[in-house]
Amino acid sequence: MAYITTTDDTEIFYKIAGTGQPVVFSHGWPLNADAWEDQIRLVAEHGYRAVAHDRRGHGRSGQAWNGHDMDTYADDLAQVMDALDLRDAILVGHSTGGGEVARYIGRHGTSRVAKAVLLGAVPPLMLKTDANPDGTPMKAFDDIRNSVEADRAQYWKDLAQPFYGANRPEASVSQGIRDAFWLWSMQVGLKAAYDCVKAFSETDFTEDLRCFDIPTMVAHGDADQIVPINDAAMKTVEIIPNATLKVYPGAPHGLANINPFKDQFNQDLMTFIAT
Repeated sequence: MAYITTTDDTEIFYKIAGTGQPVVFSHGWPLNADAWEDQIRLVAEHGYRAVAHDRRGHGRSGQAWNGHDMDTYADDLAQVMDALDLRDAILVGHSTGGGEVARYIGRHGTSRVAKAVLLGAVPPLMLKTDANPDGTPMKAFDDIRNSVEADRAQYWKDLAQPFYGANRPEASVSQGIRDAFWLWSMQVGLKAAYDCVKAFSETDFTEDLRCFDIPTMVAHGDADQIVPINDAAMKTVEIIPNATLKVYPGAPHGLANINPFKDQFNQDLMTFIAT
């Protein structure tokens, strides 16, 4: 098992597969790098070097008490990139991980980055504010925090339903996928899980998105119940210059883990990073 130690002495776990141009994966809340296993294998088998880390407080990384904010998440990613001397990298972020990628580029630029992929990502801003009237009301995020605090084990089971669209009549999501979601989620520390809600919901990434000067693919399911497409991807592509938009009809938030959407995304991902 491989780790880097950050400047505040937090151990960040990472995994590597393959060789070649690096493709760096940032996972969503409340998961870990294992949620990217299908894509890690995919890119490694096609001549790329897959790198995926567990966010601090998540998975196998250190259970730091502090630093559960987007600036620190981005700086942790930067320290992984620096420690492994990753250059010409393709950054791929899902959900909260998409925010991490955006904040990384906003804080650290694109000197090490060739391309970016934002999948079901939280930018530009999830929270409803006077400046963002179409966002999600604070009560929804307070309810998440209350549920995590009260009975996180049951909440993760409940969250898997909308995450994968299993609560839709036409869904065919396996019990195994839902069980895997619960297993991954139970590995996040309570403090990290609780604090990260504020990080992914209240951070405004607008100025970070303006810093994107690289080819970017913005991918989103139009049936996403976690990060609604109209509040996220549709606004993001208006901010990032020349971004490519991929919309997956009927796809839920966790589309990268379930077919037929997984195969569709994987094909688009390989086409994007290869051209």
